[in-house]
Amino acid sequence: MAEDNHTTVTSFIFTGLTDRPDLQLPLFVVFSLIYGMTLLGNLGLILVIRFDSQLHTPMYFLLSNLSFLDVCYSSTVTPSMLLHFLTVLQGVSYGECITQYGFFAVFATTEMFLLASMAYDRYVAICNPLLYTVIMTKKVCILLIAGSYLGGIVNSLIHTHGLLRLSFCSSNVINHFFCDLLPLLKLSCSDIYLNSILVFVFGALFETTTFTVVIISYFFIVVTVLKIRSTKGRQKTFSTCASHLTAVFTFHGTILFMYFFHSSSSSLNTEKIVSVFYTVVIPMLNPLIYSLRNNDVKCAARKLFLEALKNLSPTK
Repeated sequence: MAEDNHTTVTSFIFTGLTDRPDLQLPLFVVFSLIYGMTLLGNLGLILVIRFDSQLHTPMYFLLSNLSFLDVCYSSTVTPSMLLHFLTVLQGVSYGECITQYGFFAVFATTEMFLLASMAYDRYVAICNPLLYTVIMTKKVCILLIAGSYLGGIVNSLIHTHGLLRLSFCSSNVINHFFCDLLPLLKLSCSDIYLNSILVFVFGALFETTTFTVVIISYFFIVVTVLKIRSTKGRQKTFSTCASHLTAVFTFHGTILFMYFFHSSSSSLNTEKIVSVFYTVVIPMLNPLIYSLRNNDVKCAARKLFLEALKNLSPTK
């Protein structure tokens, strides 16, 4: 509990990405474009997969769920950040702050598990192609999605409950652009030892588990692909997997730097840039990575676009 001579904090104020007024409007324009591309790319990918029957496979079912997560993930942070670019008072209530972090933790952790599920899907498809439809049934896919969300909810509840037991007094200025865990812990006037232990234990557990699944899956994939005699076959398979690996390593790399590998002497600006990358940029990049490297998605998108144009054209 806060001491008697402390004023309990009921709202928080963000310092934002920058304190320079001349950069607020340009940053608003840039991040508005990024957010627009995120929504357009991910929602477009969901529609393409939904309306093209040839894409009704486990891989694309998982991919459409990844796109849905990216929309939710980005929408948890970006709209409030855009609003803060245009307002002088960049504050939120205590309840709004905790709620924002809770949803952010759910979607971020769920994406971590979902990327591991997609790695397992590629392992089965490439290393056991004859058993793919037997192993990756609709029930299994639903269980992988449900398990991913369960992991996200559990992680969020643990850290959100840890935040609720803390007291925030004196300063209410968060040196960040959204309610993230580490800046909130730095601001608390309570003992955060237990919270730090929870961050390390559950962060390490989830990171190790999901990343190990990815590494093991792709180890066997590489071994299998190297046995393919056709050079064209090897290139095609590696190209298919390269997009997934790009998304996985980009996502995990930024998360690991932010929560585990950054030093106490790290520049606050560096931490904010890294946060921007994994909260705003990566949700925009995922649909680009998967669609630009996937001929099936590009063909399906082109067909859907042409059908939409045909339906919109005036009839004679």
